[in-house]
Amino acid sequence: MLEILSDRTYRHLFLAQIVALLGTGLATVALGLLAFDLAGGDAAMVLGTVFAIKMIAYVGIAPIAGAFADRAPRRTLLVALDLTRAGVALCLPFVTEIWQVYILIFVLQSASAAFTPTFQATIPDVLPEEARYTRALSLSRLAYDLENIASPTLAALLLAVMSYHALFLGTVFGFVASAILVLTVLLPSPKASEPRGIYDRTTRGIRIYLATPRLRGLLALNLAAASAGAMVLVNSVVLVRGTLGLSESALGWTMLAFGAGSMLAALALPRLLDRVPDRPVMVAGAILMIAVLLSLAGEIAILGLEWPFLLMAWLLVGFGYSSVLTPSGRLLRRSAHAEDRPALFAAQFALSHACWLVTYPLSGWLMTEYGPITALCSLSILIGISIFLTLMLWANDDPIEAL
Repeated sequence: MLEILSDRTYRHLFLAQIVALLGTGLATVALGLLAFDLAGGDAAMVLGTVFAIKMIAYVGIAPIAGAFADRAPRRTLLVALDLTRAGVALCLPFVTEIWQVYILIFVLQSASAAFTPTFQATIPDVLPEEARYTRALSLSRLAYDLENIASPTLAALLLAVMSYHALFLGTVFGFVASAILVLTVLLPSPKASEPRGIYDRTTRGIRIYLATPRLRGLLALNLAAASAGAMVLVNSVVLVRGTLGLSESALGWTMLAFGAGSMLAALALPRLLDRVPDRPVMVAGAILMIAVLLSLAGEIAILGLEWPFLLMAWLLVGFGYSSVLTPSGRLLRRSAHAEDRPALFAAQFALSHACWLVTYPLSGWLMTEYGPITALCSLSILIGISIFLTLMLWANDDPIEAL
């Protein structure tokens, strides 16, 4: 897998992704502390609003940005967006009102909503061979999972010797370093798409997406992944701290189990996808998630929740989650010509986050109102519906050609 890092352009882009992810992770920790400083006991409400703003920006801005991404040189656009994010992060330590946080976060996440799909659409142009691109997708998945471990650890070390305001400077450094790394390489710039009206350009990515059977299936699988992921991310704290009465450290280990499962899948997938088509691998990942969630519900009903069982469950859910999401870039790459890829990746970015916008509150509401068994079974039903839709929408003999 690491052989693809011998490609200088991809190596610099991958390093840019890592430092930007670390910067974002530091900002997440710092934002929580900033919210507590500004709002005290209402910090949870402030953070909830911040995350809602993030999702709204992702869903609303990404298609618009993707529509015009091919009108500017890729490198120039990515560097400008990185510097925009750095500028916003530099302002955050100086805010004194909650509304200022909301405005800055909207600008920051809007820039991310433009940056991320454009960055993702660049990788298949840098690595046109599918086998190498598949390994790049797995490395990207590993980077996300490792960031979830590294950022809180780095933040804890830094907070031992400095104020949380300094974490925002780490975020600035991450985005500036990302911009410098992107500047050091020459990126391919596919030809611009033919002139179209604003509505046509803005909706083109979503129209291609919804007109492509394999991508309609991918949308259903996005909902499956968001359902299982929301159960883990939203409700783990209740299961570990509330139901089991364990420590914050135990919560960290529980989340680590989910990340470890995801990393194991990312390591195994490149060779597996060399031999097995995407559809059965992704559907199997979704089936694994539903089987594990139902098993956990059964274990709670019969024996009561036990931490070792929860750790194993989250490890397997993480494996299924990564098996569903990691190959998605391969489907997007096959489904559009190079000039349409930014719009198509932006559509995937927006639609996948729309799924999270549904499953985040749904998961929390089910857990709060009805308890873990109902939450697990209800989300399993949603995953089951997603699998059924995938099998109906995405034919087994799916053609390879892009639209």
